Amino acid sequence: MSTQISKESAILADVLHSAAIHLLRKLRREDAASGLNAPRLSALSVVVFAGPVTLGDLAAAEQVRPPTMTRIVDALAEQRLVVKKKNADDGRSTLIQATTAGKKLLMQGRERRVRALATQIAALRAVDRIALGSAAEILRKVIAEI
Repeated sequence: MSTQISKESAILADVLHSAAIHLLRKLRREDAASGLNAPRLSALSVVVFAGPVTLGDLAAAEQVRPPTMTRIVDALAEQRLVVKKKNADDGRSTLIQATTAGKKLLMQGRERRVRALATQIAALRAVDRIALGSAAEILRKVIAEI
């Protein structure tokens, strides 16, 4: 069963898609302070929020091949942001877990991003902040359905 998409819905989806990409690109500027490149920071985020996770699952989540993820994880481990542990449920695999330092680094980055965005939101008129809050809630519902 296919759903007909109105031209209005397609245009709105295109505008939201573009806005989301531009928002993330602008907020990504805050990531430079972490000292990590984008692939390492992204992998660390998955480990912090979904971990402990196997190397294979992490590679799948990041849409890279296991050898690539091995290099990323090894670099994160060298920086003491993650640790590799034997999987008690499956001795053939390794679990990747964030260290306290890894969690702290990631949360500091999130705080920088949120602060940068909050600064821009604070400059909006009250009516626009209210509208943005409503739109964010609607967007959250849309995303939950994807």
